[in-house]
Amino acid sequence: MSERRSIAPLPDLLVSQIAAGEVIERPASVLKEVLENALDAKARNIEIRLEGGGIKRIAVNDDGIGIPPDELSLALTRHATSKIRSLDELESVASMGFRGEALASIASVSRLTLISRTANDDHAWQIEPNAAKPEAAAGSIGTTVDIRQIFHDIPARRKFLRSEATEYGHCVDALERIALAHPSVNFRLFHNDRPQKNWRAGSIRQRILDVVGREFCEQSLDVELESGLIALRGLVIRPAFARPRADKQYLYVNGRFIRDRVVAHAVRQAYADVLHGDRQPAYVLFLSVDPATVDVNVHPAKHEIRFRESGAVHRFVSSAIAHALSHAAGATIDNGPSPLSDNALESGLSQRDNARPEIRSSSEVGMSSPSPASSAPDSYAPFFRQTALRLNERGGLSTEQWHNLYQPLQVQEASKQATPDHRSPHQEDEFPLGMALGQLHGIYILAQNKDGLILVDMHAAHERVVYEQLKAAMDERDLPRQELLVPVVISVSDKEMGLVEEHETSLTELGLVLRPSGPNTIMIRAVPALLAHGDLESLARGVLSDLAQVGSSALLTEQRNMLLSTMACHGSVRANRRLTLDEMNALLRQMERTERADQCNHGRPTWIQWKLGEIDRFFLRGQ
Repeated sequence: MSERRSIAPLPDLLVSQIAAGEVIERPASVLKEVLENALDAKARNIEIRLEGGGIKRIAVNDDGIGIPPDELSLALTRHATSKIRSLDELESVASMGFRGEALASIASVSRLTLISRTANDDHAWQIEPNAAKPEAAAGSIGTTVDIRQIFHDIPARRKFLRSEATEYGHCVDALERIALAHPSVNFRLFHNDRPQKNWRAGSIRQRILDVVGREFCEQSLDVELESGLIALRGLVIRPAFARPRADKQYLYVNGRFIRDRVVAHAVRQAYADVLHGDRQPAYVLFLSVDPATVDVNVHPAKHEIRFRESGAVHRFVSSAIAHALSHAAGATIDNGPSPLSDNALESGLSQRDNARPEIRSSSEVGMSSPSPASSAPDSYAPFFRQTALRLNERGGLSTEQWHNLYQPLQVQEASKQATPDHRSPHQEDEFPLGMALGQLHGIYILAQNKDGLILVDMHAAHERVVYEQLKAAMDERDLPRQELLVPVVISVSDKEMGLVEEHETSLTELGLVLRPSGPNTIMIRAVPALLAHGDLESLARGVLSDLAQVGSSALLTEQRNMLLSTMACHGSVRANRRLTLDEMNALLRQMERTERADQCNHGRPTWIQWKLGEIDRFFLRGQ
């Protein structure tokens, strides 16, 4: 039996190295902490110099307010900070840093020199760890943090570092995340004495263009919504341009880059109706909330936070992005300046001159704002009525109830302008999708508008129109609910039982009635009528899991929409169905009035456009 070791306090250096393990993972972690300090010091110009991918050296020079010489030694002391003074300030902290651990942790795993000068000093002052007092040095107003040989004296940590190129890439990622949230700051980056980045202060949209790239800005939509103490603004990618990887997702809460499953889930939910396959949305989003409602003291690296009202945040973010996506078709209409637009960006996003026709997605051409009440000629009405005949199989409602549900879809006589028989010779100028010219192989509609030619996948387009009409019809009424003759009893944990009691009212409003039936069992007494024939236990557990993770659940709505999507697919006009010009134009007008009409229910585009100028260049006209 081994001899018992007595309890003893750890040496200060070892304590700092343990703390550094929580904060300093690699050179990029060091760079992040130092940049945050520079921003807290109100810097407007920051220069970063890296050597060996940041492994050999990281030097950050800023023009901030600086540190007085009598506080330089404190700056290298653990838990010494100017950011907070009390628990109240911690609970509503607005600065980037607040722990007072960064410089002490960095100094314990590297060779650090701190040089600083305030506006009241005649010259700069320099200090190193364990120095008795600072020494005079040369330097302008601001602070320089020079860090060399990270983990040099800790081989066990250094062996986990990757190649210089990989570590440099992580450093650039860290810089990009910070630079995006601070467009008013100039950033310059050098690597091995070679200039790499030079981002000048400007608008937020210009900074997004600099960091994320022209392609993202050209293919994105503005998001802006504010309600009381919460606001969301930024850019989200158009669904047709979603990426195969989740590598362009930037989320900021009160200016701090974070990874949060609540907001991430809300974004995915907003894209649920329009994202194709396993594609991932790209976005740059800035969420502003009352600092007192956010706990940033969750993780030492400050990448994670906790919302006091996570369910409300989830619903707000999902609603804001869904609204932007649903109005994507009208995003390019000139209705005044966009919330993130500026002249510099607009000039920077001018179209490239290619020698081939430019294929534009449906969401890149202006369309009129969606209207909940749409109309179409009588010749198009049978297509809508076909859907109602297939609905009794899964819905749990009587045929009469289904017909009542679909009553809003019975189209009325359209205005004379909607049909080609009564249009003026130039009426294609009045409609974003123009007027139909004919049908291609019984699959596509060829139309002409003022900009050129448009090609429409008639089945995909009509599927979206029918689907949105079905959802609108369901939402206008109380959600049909079916009582179970024999309630389903399932066992739950104490945590799940608490969720049932806490969210009982909201679940009932969604058509899911759950009641406690024992210490650790609940009864499913009623479910939404559309889902009555599904796996009710899995449904209930899925809803409770969502409530536990993000404080909100849209599973009922999502599953309802999946069924409506299937019904819309089967009820839509099929390929090889010959349409008259009246019917084609009626579909085009319906698309212009339908939310998310630029993509079908499965995320595929419904139409594309060839601009006339690009067609002219293809045929070498005027050359």
